[in-house]
Amino acid sequence: MTDEFVENRPLLFSIAYEILGSVADAEDVVSESWLRWRDVDQASIANPRAYLARIVTRQALNAARSAARRREDYVGPWLPEPLETASGDALDHVLTGEAVTTAMLLVLESLTPAERAVFVLREVFAFEYSEIAAAVDKSEPAVRQIASRARNHVRARRSAAVAEPSQAQAVAEQFLASAITGDVQGLMDTLAPGAVFLGDGGGVVSAARRPVHGADRVARLLVGLLAKGAEMGEMGFRVTVVNGMPAVISSINGVIDNVTCIEVVEDRVTAVYAVRNPAKLRSLSL
Repeated sequence: MTDEFVENRPLLFSIAYEILGSVADAEDVVSESWLRWRDVDQASIANPRAYLARIVTRQALNAARSAARRREDYVGPWLPEPLETASGDALDHVLTGEAVTTAMLLVLESLTPAERAVFVLREVFAFEYSEIAAAVDKSEPAVRQIASRARNHVRARRSAAVAEPSQAQAVAEQFLASAITGDVQGLMDTLAPGAVFLGDGGGVVSAARRPVHGADRVARLLVGLLAKGAEMGEMGFRVTVVNGMPAVISSINGVIDNVTCIEVVEDRVTAVYAVRNPAKLRSLSL
């Protein structure tokens, strides 16, 4: 019983995170799923992986409905809780590539909970339609229709694929070097004309309340934010990979202040996602 759960735990966490966009909530769902799995008659389960996925999906859908109500009162842009996906973290999750990017998770936020669950189980984890139907408590024909609708919705909103990791890293390094040295022109050279900055402070700490659009405005905002941070104390930076994108974890006087993810399409930075909400930084370290 325990061995099967432990073996599938990275998958279960990944399913929950894709549905919820929250590391903390995903961990809670996995813990609750273990309690439910523990009480199941193991001899009656033909496919433990599919059964565990069913349990975690149902728990995640319950959590998603509660989260949706909380987000109605969220202050400023909402961003997914950062998930560090640097090499060596495979024990915690199985997510890689486009599926885990902040942009993709924001697109998934625009789906209904059922659409999101079906899309994640089918497109990200390749479950059979019959297995998904059992997980979301719908008929298989209905699941096929939901999957098609969700897939078309996602494709319409995610037409551009992110750059390959090596290319993205090279662009991000140039971008970060320019930002840290206050080189506005250097930043603009790396930014796409229509680049956007999204900041998530959750109403707890200061952050841009609305998206900032345009290379010039984004560049000047970033330089200004870094200058303000330097006035608050000694700044530190750790470059890593978060949500499948180049990222930097910034600290002030040894305390994590924000996590900034950099989305690169082709050879330009198209989006900058900065999470400052302290509640979303607890799973990260310096």
